[in-house]
Amino acid sequence: MKTPVLVCSEAFSAFLYKHCPVVADRFSPTPWCCGGRLQTLVCALLKSRPPVTYRNELIRTVDGGQISLDWADNQASVTYPESSTRPTVLILPGLTGNSQQSYVRHAVTQAIRHGYRCVVFNNRGVGGEELLTPVTYCASNTSDLECVVQHVKGLYPHAPVLGAGVSLGGMILLNYLARKRTESGMVAGITISVAFDALKSSESMEEPLNWLLFNQYLTRGLCRAVIRHRKILEKVVDVDHVLQSRTIREFDERFTSLLFGYESCMDYYHDASPGKKLPRTAVPILCLNAADDPFSPQNAFPVSIVQRLPNVALLLTAHGGHIAFLEGLFPRGENYMDRLFGQFVKAVFEHPRDIKKACGIKEQ
Repeated sequence: MKTPVLVCSEAFSAFLYKHCPVVADRFSPTPWCCGGRLQTLVCALLKSRPPVTYRNELIRTVDGGQISLDWADNQASVTYPESSTRPTVLILPGLTGNSQQSYVRHAVTQAIRHGYRCVVFNNRGVGGEELLTPVTYCASNTSDLECVVQHVKGLYPHAPVLGAGVSLGGMILLNYLARKRTESGMVAGITISVAFDALKSSESMEEPLNWLLFNQYLTRGLCRAVIRHRKILEKVVDVDHVLQSRTIREFDERFTSLLFGYESCMDYYHDASPGKKLPRTAVPILCLNAADDPFSPQNAFPVSIVQRLPNVALLLTAHGGHIAFLEGLFPRGENYMDRLFGQFVKAVFEHPRDIKKACGIKEQ
């Protein structure tokens, strides 16, 4: 049982300790599954899926594609009864995830409890909608996220937006915040179990046990999506060759890097890695990672970079696995990750001036 390590400036640290007390709590993983791999597996099998009612919306992109958004409008909000000013949490799920994932449902539940609105950005082709163009998604491409943010801000120009990215969704979010800087349309960001270095993540996932437990499963999920949209994707890639992929890296070599115009998978991984781009970000960001995450190895954590930044905080736990952070004997309900999410979102929306001051961000 260890207290998580918080890496950030003194001012940001003081803000977090005051408004997100969970960062000072000892994280005690479930005693019978404290290892990262076991945490990750057990979470996928046991974590509860709280009921959430969504309103689906399909929006069009400039290239003729479409994006599926799932809204939890929270019209019954007592804290923010006026829809036009109700704060919005924009959630980006992981690699093959969508709005139905347990971690997304728990995040939505936390936000709604505090009176906020949520919208889940389902990556192209994974939200149940059809692909209208031969374009999917990847960690480095932020154009779809930019389209979604513009749409959300167009609907509710007076409502603040916070971005929340999980795993691959966190990579997209950080790359977007680094690219847009002060023009992101967001007041803050939070990431869970993000891979800061795509190559090191790939190497970790190709270790024999990680390949057996996780890599091949995710690769099959990616290939299933290609099969589902085969008719339109076979216009731009050799689908049969793609479907022979046995690892995520092979899939990225045969599909992702080609689809998004990279000369090699290595070029894609270099561009997709958000760790070294953190100095370009201009809003408060909190990143939660576990040292035993099989997807995001500890040697890739950008500790030395974050130590020099006023607006980024890195919260590191010794255990927790990938999007798991299970605790208690029967780890089905709310956990450390969920509580941190709820507290940080509330801190950002309820104390906007304080967090800007703590992060050295001037009022616009």
